[in-house]
Amino acid sequence: MGRGKIEIKRIENSSNRQVTYSKRRNGIMKKAKEISVLCDAQVSVIIFASSGKMHEFCTPSTTLVDMLDQYHKLSGKRLWDAKHEHLDNEINRVKKENDSMQIELRHLKGEDISTLNHKELMMLEEALENGITTLKAKQMEFVRMMRKHNEMMEEENQNLLFKLRQMHLDPMDENVMETQGVYDHQGVADYEAHQMPFAFRVQPMQPNLQERF
Repeated sequence: MGRGKIEIKRIENSSNRQVTYSKRRNGIMKKAKEISVLCDAQVSVIIFASSGKMHEFCTPSTTLVDMLDQYHKLSGKRLWDAKHEHLDNEINRVKKENDSMQIELRHLKGEDISTLNHKELMMLEEALENGITTLKAKQMEFVRMMRKHNEMMEEENQNLLFKLRQMHLDPMDENVMETQGVYDHQGVADYEAHQMPFAFRVQPMQPNLQERF
């Protein structure tokens, strides 16, 4: 006997509803894959569970975006609102600006300039001259900074050398002063030792006077 017909309505029991969702979702995905392979069809399936979780399938030979664009063209229905259209226009504008900048960059490199007219070449030359002037100014600024940095480093090195000399010379100065004091004291003693003492003796004017007394 076959299964009884199931009434299509919301399943109230949450557990039964989740089990049924999982089984039917897998069945739909399986059928989508089969028809994509068997019939060479482009198939895209997107399923959102009540919990918000998304499941999707898309034919490997295409993308969901391409399929949505094709749907938009064939159905004539608006898939995007004004906000999204404005965003799309902004993206296209940025792409055009990027392409224009790429062309200008090639021209600055000297590439693809054969199609430029005289006015465009003059503008290109002016842009290059301005760029060179700015580059030289930046180089000079860099040189000045390097010189200032070197001067500061040289001054710092001189200060360090001075402090280093002071650290080595201070003990030597004390030793020199002590040695000099010893030498000075010893010099005075030597001087006193080598000096002849002065002796005074009265000699009579007449030697015979001593005999008389």
